[in-house]
Amino acid sequence: MAKVELKGVGKVYDGAVRAVDNANIVIEDKEFAVFVGPSGCGKSTTLRMIAGLEEITEGEVLIDGELVNDMPPKDRNIAMVFQNYALYPHMTVYENMAFGLRIKKIPKDEIDRRVQEAARILDIGKFLERKPKALSGGQRQRVAVGRAIVRHPKVFLFDEPLSNLDAKLRVQMRAEISSLHHRLDATMIYVTHDQVEAMTMADKIVGYKDGKIQQIGSPLRLYNYPGNKFVAGFIGSPPMNFLTVTVTEEGGHIALDEGSFKLNVFAEHESALKEYDGKEVYLGIRPEDLLFNEDNGAASGIPLSVSVVEPLGADTTLWLNTTTQSIVARTEPTRLFKVGDSVNFVPRMEKARYFDKETELAILPTPA
Repeated sequence: MAKVELKGVGKVYDGAVRAVDNANIVIEDKEFAVFVGPSGCGKSTTLRMIAGLEEITEGEVLIDGELVNDMPPKDRNIAMVFQNYALYPHMTVYENMAFGLRIKKIPKDEIDRRVQEAARILDIGKFLERKPKALSGGQRQRVAVGRAIVRHPKVFLFDEPLSNLDAKLRVQMRAEISSLHHRLDATMIYVTHDQVEAMTMADKIVGYKDGKIQQIGSPLRLYNYPGNKFVAGFIGSPPMNFLTVTVTEEGGHIALDEGSFKLNVFAEHESALKEYDGKEVYLGIRPEDLLFNEDNGAASGIPLSVSVVEPLGADTTLWLNTTTQSIVARTEPTRLFKVGDSVNFVPRMEKARYFDKETELAILPTPA
């Protein structure tokens, strides 16, 4: 078992700077958890407290039910992969991977077996006699991962390991780490600011902002049912659109008034919005839930002007303006748009999300 639990964990630096506030997380055995959020949100600090590289100001960290707050990093049976690889430049790949095992006085034949096995898994067997300077960035990152694998740890920790790679290599290594998780059947905790990595790799996402956990759940749970405006805007690419609208009750039904257009609310959402009658809320619509309407005069759509066209091959991203606000839509590549075009898009209102203007919390109830 390799269950990791954080109970009320906090970190305060000198000067009363609170980097992490009351983190409560349970990462089950063999689970792939991703801590995601913008720079400086506390995700890496949390990872370093689990590793023992940062002192815990308050709360408890448990690994397999054992309290590890005061346990040295070397005794926690974890392995960490850093952003900057941290390889010894004067050692070969083989020596880099074997070094930690030699320090632990593991028998030589066992070291060789583990290194060869990790090299096979990561397809770096032909590089074992090379030094890091003779490797590409992706190959160095594989060596860093291999150095972690040979230790047979209870928990793997990854601190933004793909940030230094180019876009193509990031996609490749993302797939390789996900595949590695399934092959090793191990508990992994992965830190990133890239929400695409979080969505594609995680069993469980922990969303951070300003040192506080915003929401914990599966990728699709956070995508479809964000608990607040921050999560809704951070998870998804392009991010969710937010329009400030006024809730109005007309003829027994709830409508949304933006000023330049009105939208009818999906019937099942009306009861949750009734208490906001006459108040402003944030209407959240994802770019893929805006459907192009050939009829520019349609009463049910949003009249817009095109400001930027981004053809991406598989689809086209449009940056659009109402009279006062901006939104993004994702359309089929077969449709041709030009800057300055007047267009009409109809939102799929059953997919709409709403957020309180003051608290920014989700207004619609979340399904169980």
